Amino acid sequence: MTQKQFKSWKLIGAVAAFVVSAITYLSTIEPSASFWDCGEFIASSYKLEVGHPPGNPSFKIFARLFTLFSEGEAAAVAVNAMSAICSALTILFLYLAIVWFAKRLIRPKDEEYTVSQALAIVGSGLVGALIYCFSDTFWFSAVEGEVYAMSSLFTALVFWAMTRWYDVADEPHADRWIVLIAFLMGVSIGVHLLNLLCIPALVFMFYYRKNEDKRFGFWELVKIFLVGAAILAIILFIIVPLFPKAAAYVDLFFVNGLGLPYNSGAAFFLVAVLALCFWGIIATHKKQKVFWNTVLLCFTSIIIGFSLFTIDIIRSSAKTPTNEYQPDNAFTLVRYLSREQYGSSPLLYGQYYGAPWELKQSKYWAPLDGKYKYVDGPVQAKYNADAKMLFPRMWSDGGGDSKRFEEFYNFYTKGKGRKVRNAHAPKPTMGANLAYFFDYQLNWMYWRYFMWNFVGRQNDIHSPTPGDIFYGNWESGIKFIDEFRLGNQDNAPALLKENKAKNHYFFLPLLLGILGLCFQFIRDKRGSWLTFLMFFMTGIAIVIYLNQPPFQVRERDYAYAGSFYFFSIWCGLGLAAIYQWIEDARKGRSLSLPFTAALTIVCLGVPTLMAAQNWDDHDRSGRKTAAEIGYNYLNSTGPQGILITHGDNDTFPLWYDQEVEGVRPDVRVVNTSLLGT
Repeated sequence: MTQKQFKSWKLIGAVAAFVVSAITYLSTIEPSASFWDCGEFIASSYKLEVGHPPGNPSFKIFARLFTLFSEGEAAAVAVNAMSAICSALTILFLYLAIVWFAKRLIRPKDEEYTVSQALAIVGSGLVGALIYCFSDTFWFSAVEGEVYAMSSLFTALVFWAMTRWYDVADEPHADRWIVLIAFLMGVSIGVHLLNLLCIPALVFMFYYRKNEDKRFGFWELVKIFLVGAAILAIILFIIVPLFPKAAAYVDLFFVNGLGLPYNSGAAFFLVAVLALCFWGIIATHKKQKVFWNTVLLCFTSIIIGFSLFTIDIIRSSAKTPTNEYQPDNAFTLVRYLSREQYGSSPLLYGQYYGAPWELKQSKYWAPLDGKYKYVDGPVQAKYNADAKMLFPRMWSDGGGDSKRFEEFYNFYTKGKGRKVRNAHAPKPTMGANLAYFFDYQLNWMYWRYFMWNFVGRQNDIHSPTPGDIFYGNWESGIKFIDEFRLGNQDNAPALLKENKAKNHYFFLPLLLGILGLCFQFIRDKRGSWLTFLMFFMTGIAIVIYLNQPPFQVRERDYAYAGSFYFFSIWCGLGLAAIYQWIEDARKGRSLSLPFTAALTIVCLGVPTLMAAQNWDDHDRSGRKTAAEIGYNYLNSTGPQGILITHGDNDTFPLWYDQEVEGVRPDVRVVNTSLLGT
C-alpha cells in the first residue's frame, strides 16, 4: 500500500470517527439549559453578558456566533450543539493522535504498509476514539452548554498540532506550528486554564524531536520536565495574573495622574506591549535571530489570545443585566480574574482544618468619583506558622463547613495529633494527612471516576462518602468482583437496581488500555512517557492542585476528562498490541486481511458495548427540567416581585429563562451568595 493510499484510509477513519460522534452527540443534546453553570453560560453567551469569574470570554464569543441565527429556546439548542460539534472534533483529533502513535509501533518493512497493517493502525484509532466518545464523563459534557467540551477540543487540537510539528520539524517554516500552538494556548485561557497543563508534555516532545538519536538519562528528563514546568509557571503565575495587574497600574497613572478616563491607561498598555512585540519580531527577523524571533512570535500570540478578556471590561461597561463582579475597569478585572470571591486552597504549604486564625484587613484600588481610591477590601484569614504544615490536604478556610470538615477528618486522625495553641482541633500527623489524600482525594475523587469510564458505574446518585457501597461507586458487571467490593446487591431496591446509570463494561476498556500501555512502553518508550505525562498532568496533577475538601456538592469527574482522553490512546493501542504480538508469534509473517478485519471488529465491540450501556442515561433529548423549574419559580412570584435564591441551581435556570426565553423579566432575582460581590 502506497503512502497516498494509506492517507486515504486514514482520512476515511477520521471521517467515520467524526460522523459517528457528531450524530451521537447531536441526537442526545439537551434542548434547553441544564443544571449548574449551563443556564448562566447560555444566557451570558446569548447577550454577551458577564458571568461568574473568570468570565470565559473565548467560550462566550464562539457560543454567541452559534446563537446569532436563533432566539429563545433555539439559542440553548445552538449552544448545546456547539458543545456537541466541539466534542466530535475532539474525537477526530484523538483518532489522529492514536494513529500517529500506532504508526510509531507498527512500522512497514519496505516503506509501505501492508493492507493488514493499515487496517490495524486505522482500527486502533477508531477503537480508542470511540471508547472515549462513548465514555461516561466526556459524553456528559458533550451534550450541554458548558466550557469543558470546548476545553477538551483545545487540548486535543494543541496535542495534534504538536504531532504535526514533530513530523515536519526539519522542513522550512515548521515553527509556524509552534506559533499556532502558542496562539491556541492564549485563546484557550479564555475557555479554561486546564489546557495549559499540556505544556510540560509539549516541551518533552520538542526535546525528543531535536535529539532523536540521544538517550536521555533520568536527570536529563527531570531537567526537561522542569523547563516545561517553568514555562507553565510563567504563563499561569506571571502572564495571566501580572499582565492585567501591570495594565491596571498604568491605568492608575493615566486616571489619577493625567485625569484621563478609566481604562485609557490599560488600553495604552496593551497597544504599547503589542507594538514592542511587533518591533521585536521585525528586528529579530532582520537579524536572523531565529530562536528569539520564534519566542517573540509565541509570546505575542499568547497575548493576542489572552487579550480576549478585554471583552469583560467592554460588556461590563455596557451594564448588561447579568454583570457579576462588574469588572468594568482594570483593577476590578484583576480581582475578577483572580476568582477572589471563591477564595483559594493551600497547595504545598498552608493551614490545616483546625488552625486558629486572625482577620486581616485587605485593601485594593476601586473606581470612585472618576478616580481610583485605595479602599478597604474583604477581610482575610491570617494563620501563624505553627498552624501550617507541608502538603496540607486536610484543610479548611474557617467557613461555615469547618465543623463538618472536622468530623469528616476525624475518621483519619482518630482524634490524635499535635496540639496547637488556640486551635479547636489537633494538628494531624503527616500519616493521617496522606491517608486522607490517598483515600479521599485520589481514590474516591479520581480513581473512582477513572473506573466509571473504563470499568463501569454503579448508579448516578451522588455520594460524598468514600467507600459508599450503595451510591456512586464503580461496578464492573462481573458478579464475584462486585460482590467482593460492594456486597450482595440482589436485594437492592429498584431505585438502585434499575438505575439507568448502572453501566457495566466488564473491565474490557481497561484491559485494552493496559495492553496498549505495555505495548507502547516496550516498543516506544519516548511515546509512552509522553502519553503518561499527559495522563498524569491532566489527572493526578489536577487532584493535587485542586486540593478538594470533603462534601463536594456534585461529582467532579469533568475536571479529569483530559486524563481519560489520554488513557483512551492506550485503549486504541491495545488493538495494535494484539495485532503485533500475533504477527510476532507468526515470526513476522503478515496477518491476513480477513483476520485483521475480524480482530478490528471484535475490538470495536468494546465501544459498541459502552454505547449500548450509556445511551439511556446520557440521552437528554427530552429533558427540560432545569428550565421548567426556573419557569415555575418565576411564575410563582407576583408582578415586579423579588425572588431570593441561594445556590447555582436555584439561580442560573432563572437567569436563562429571563435572558434567553424572555420569561418574567419583571422579577428581580437576588442570589444571597453573590450579595457581597
